[in-house]
Amino acid sequence: MEKYVLSVLVENHAGVLSRVSGLFSRRGYNIDSLTVCETSDPKKSRMTIVVTGDQQILEQIQKQLQKLVEVISIQHCESSSTCQREMALIKVKAEGEKRAVIIETCNIFRAHIVDVSETSLIIEATGSEDKISSLIRLLEPYGIMELLKSGLTAMDRGARVMK
Repeated sequence: MEKYVLSVLVENHAGVLSRVSGLFSRRGYNIDSLTVCETSDPKKSRMTIVVTGDQQILEQIQKQLQKLVEVISIQHCESSSTCQREMALIKVKAEGEKRAVIIETCNIFRAHIVDVSETSLIIEATGSEDKISSLIRLLEPYGIMELLKSGLTAMDRGARVMK
């Protein structure tokens, strides 16, 4: 089974997200990650959908999505031709001498400390799924109190525009 990233351009109005996610659940497909945002054109939204399956499942999903009236276009995002990023907020126990080591670890990963309390730090990290996973692994021994990941987003490299 492979992970596939789909960039789906849709009409921006109420109910579209529900219809797209309903399509997946009715057919028994799981969505690993789903990120949705309005584009530079307020009449359109971009959905980045990550699914796991084989080539046949990917083709079936694309065919089913294309049947939805609100879907404008679908693009399979190959990792070699797209810039793919994920964002995470990680709340870590950070007391005493451990705080300096955690801050240094964040610096190595170019992560930002966005909130500080007497007993914890909230870290914002942006990057590839592997980078985020590596940072989380290194922070686990200090005690991750809370973790939130945004889901994957992807954009074509170069001058070509996703349509």
